[in-house]
Amino acid sequence: MVDLKGQYAKIQDEIQAGWQEVLQSCAFINGPAVKKFTQSLADYLNVAHVTACGNGTDALQIALMALDLQPGDEVITVSHTFVSTAEVIALLGLKPVFVDIDPQTFNMDVNALQQAITPKTKCIVPVHLYGQCADMEQIMNIANQHDLYVVEDNAQAIGADIRFSDGSIKKAGTIGHIGCTSFYPSKNLGAYGDAGAIFTNDDELARKIYLVANHGQAKRYHYDLVGINSRLDSLQAVVLDTKLKYLDQYIENRQKAAAYYDVAFENHPKLTIPYRAPYSSHVFHQYTLLVDGDRDALKKALLDKGIPSMIYYPYPLHLEKAYIHYGYQKGDLPITERVCQQVISLPMHTELSTKQLAYISESVKQLIGAPKTVLQ
Repeated sequence: MVDLKGQYAKIQDEIQAGWQEVLQSCAFINGPAVKKFTQSLADYLNVAHVTACGNGTDALQIALMALDLQPGDEVITVSHTFVSTAEVIALLGLKPVFVDIDPQTFNMDVNALQQAITPKTKCIVPVHLYGQCADMEQIMNIANQHDLYVVEDNAQAIGADIRFSDGSIKKAGTIGHIGCTSFYPSKNLGAYGDAGAIFTNDDELARKIYLVANHGQAKRYHYDLVGINSRLDSLQAVVLDTKLKYLDQYIENRQKAAAYYDVAFENHPKLTIPYRAPYSSHVFHQYTLLVDGDRDALKKALLDKGIPSMIYYPYPLHLEKAYIHYGYQKGDLPITERVCQQVISLPMHTELSTKQLAYISESVKQLIGAPKTVLQ
């Protein structure tokens, strides 16, 4: 699904030189390399504050903790996402309220969002799934009407642009009150271990985010609030700062690969290619098709031909055992439930060759066009 070895081969000298500096300085936690990376990321995103942390799940938890939400407060999000989005809401004693997704973008349906707001609603967590942004202009309009916080789950769309009706353009994760991202190795901007970050333009929220991530201490052994311990180590900061210089190039490579897939699959009666929303660029963390047919059989048949694929995500969170007690039943989010049964993600990374793309796409068309007896 990803070729981290091929990517590393092109930047290994830069990374190893940076690692050597860290090893010689022994500044392994929150050292100069971390400060350099967070400033580089702030400049890239054009955001006032970036706080690095241990992983993307921590980033979401820290963001919600900084908002001083109270147990029982409702947080609206989607069910078609990685579990971290809902997990941190539940862990903090908040109530996740799941809404359906748009059938084209697979991101939060703004009409469903509007209908889900109650007097207990305090926050919205839109997810920028697969590398394309949710409709942040409408989401922010709704949030402002109801005086709600917005925390963007930007784990899959770092570097994506959001275009507003006034012509302005902002980076994904910088529109809401807080943005969160993951630097898991397979991400478009990935570390060589776990890592994450939180960003905001709000000075007071930035202060609280920093405190929460650092045991709640403003200075050593002085604790202003209850926090957690979530830090980025300097070796990972070197990797991320190096890769950040190439992020736009990585995105362009992914977009070229997606364009190849698009041409190969367009007008296919059993395949729906990713929709491009007019308000968002697509950085293709994943290239995800909708399959009109036996998706799971296709996945198995691809693997038999040496082609990996993934299902992001096979089960909607609102029907999972850990979240069923919130009262959801099958049929409550029909688009989410249908999409979970139809999506399949093909290999997508910066090192895909034309030969690989041709083999993958031709194999998909051959297999999906074959009788079910062949797929089985």
